[in-house]
Amino acid sequence: MKQLVIFDLDGTLLNTIDDLGAAANYALSKCGYPTHDVTSYPRFVGNGVKKLLERCLPETSRTADNVAELHKYFTGYYDIHNADATRPYPGIVELLAQLSARGIKLAVASNKYQSAVEKLINCFFPEIPWVAIEGAKENVPTKPDPAIVHNILAKSATKEGEVLYVGDSGVDMETAHRAGVESVGVTWGFRPISELKEMQACHIVNTPDEILSLI
Repeated sequence: MKQLVIFDLDGTLLNTIDDLGAAANYALSKCGYPTHDVTSYPRFVGNGVKKLLERCLPETSRTADNVAELHKYFTGYYDIHNADATRPYPGIVELLAQLSARGIKLAVASNKYQSAVEKLINCFFPEIPWVAIEGAKENVPTKPDPAIVHNILAKSATKEGEVLYVGDSGVDMETAHRAGVESVGVTWGFRPISELKEMQACHIVNTPDEILSLI
């Protein structure tokens, strides 16, 4: 029996794409760059805000200075508006409640910056007794580096074989593989099922309640 389930945030627990797209488009507009339709943003996300902003820029403008300028406007906007359109995916609230009721430890591992992760988790899942809420931090490598998972295992005193790692992207599947934990790819998120298969997800589920059978 698994003792801990680690969840990715964007595209797994929460559908955040509209608010991410709005913040990125605001930053692009403020800096004089063309914006993107929100349907373009699922292919831009997954490796943290700086990589998102780099991908949003015209190819000839992808410099560190330009990304830094966008980042300033993005975070200023997103810190205020990151829960405007964001919502949990259907069945997620119920899944977390059932896992918690069974005594399963729960954690979050995200490439979104820490303060935004904490705000969103506290906004949408305030009743869940998370053992760890881990976002992007200075001097800690982002996913697919396994450091974030190792930090969670240390905080929760859990062994690799007792863990499920749930995410929607190839980045998540690689993170789980490199951390030595069992991966679950979800099909309701931002990435296609082909990416999950290519990155050799241990399991692929179509609805949150299917995760219960993997515990």
